[in-house]
Amino acid sequence: MSVNFEPRLTRNWDAPEAVGLAGYVERGGYEGLRMALEMSDAELIQLVKDSGLRGRGGAGFPTGMKWSFVPRDTGKPTYVAVNFDESEPGTCNNRELVEREPHRLLEGTAIAATAIGCTTAFIYIRGEYLWQSIVLERAIREAYDGGYLGRGIAGSGRDLDIVLHRGAGAYICGEETALLNSLEGLRGQPRLRPPFPAVEGLYASPTVINNVETLMNVPDIVVRGAAWFRSLGTEKSPGTKVFTISGKVERPGNYELPMGAPFRVLLEELGGGVPDGRSLKAYTPGGSSTPLLTADHIDVHLDYESVAEAGSLLGTGAIMVLDDSDCVVEAAERMVRFYAHESCGKCTPCREGSWWATRILGRLEHGYGRGDDVPLMHDMGTNIMFRAFCALADGTAAVINSSLQHFVDEYEEHVRLGRCPLKETAPGPYEEVAS
Repeated sequence: MSVNFEPRLTRNWDAPEAVGLAGYVERGGYEGLRMALEMSDAELIQLVKDSGLRGRGGAGFPTGMKWSFVPRDTGKPTYVAVNFDESEPGTCNNRELVEREPHRLLEGTAIAATAIGCTTAFIYIRGEYLWQSIVLERAIREAYDGGYLGRGIAGSGRDLDIVLHRGAGAYICGEETALLNSLEGLRGQPRLRPPFPAVEGLYASPTVINNVETLMNVPDIVVRGAAWFRSLGTEKSPGTKVFTISGKVERPGNYELPMGAPFRVLLEELGGGVPDGRSLKAYTPGGSSTPLLTADHIDVHLDYESVAEAGSLLGTGAIMVLDDSDCVVEAAERMVRFYAHESCGKCTPCREGSWWATRILGRLEHGYGRGDDVPLMHDMGTNIMFRAFCALADGTAAVINSSLQHFVDEYEEHVRLGRCPLKETAPGPYEEVAS
């Protein structure tokens, strides 16, 4: 089953000159900003609402609705914060989008700023993204020189400054309130909500926080209209999505598909299938923080509703593929170890639960599993889920719960055999786990 469509976000990826201002403008760049500046704020927000654009950063919240929540009568400035702290394991679609067409992000940010009356916007970029920050710095300079940023943007009476802020390499700062704390120079830890960022966000002022891919859809919506945007995708998940597929796949990479395309198309037609004659065992549909799906879910449609119905989350669209030679217990241990390392330590279920989960999973994988370890992991997954300030703890629980749901036999084999059933080598010393 092939999916034929006109690429949107990736249509200029074969034109390297589009990375610069001249090449971007030659391909219709900043036309959306000019049109947005001629619209009222209410018209612009309604257009994005009508398009059905949903946040591409994980939660899938309607973008136009988020913009409409921003109050304009507080006497405080309003801010746009762009979440480019792309740290979810398996995710790199935002990185390539910015590398190839940075001005599209700047234009989308400027349109969002126009919609909420913002004059200063911030792009929060992951600390490890050195090259991407250089690309953005160059694009921002070009936009200022070209009159698309600064005073009187695009010949209008509106002003806009964009500040590029580098993070310090903390996964937790991808959570929007931790991102705001980091922008303010505070420790990157989630805030208790309410108040929500739209009402009291950056510097206690109304703030819109959008993901990179979300904003890069906005210029086309303004130029081509809501109906055009809805012509691809599903009714509740319109448009396209850039999916990242990695792991046991012949051609890993970033691929744009209409929302609702079957996972089989992404894996077999674009990704080239599972290599070396192996078969699909499991995959994460939206990054390591989303529950695992199995080979039985190969025909699940990649949209928010279909993936949720299958028992997982679309998340960032970061798909990591496991084949039949992979050990699910080992994969779960690696994922949970990441979350234990990246926990900010604010919430006890996350701080303690993720650390203890790595101990038990490591014990199982190294051949020291106990008879009560499997039910203990069930209890841990249940007790961690929905008991923290942010979704980092839920990511830990999702790995535990879904791996147990689909592969409990593999866990029990580790205990029965005293080793990983997929490895012929003897288990390593327990000191490796304890270190």
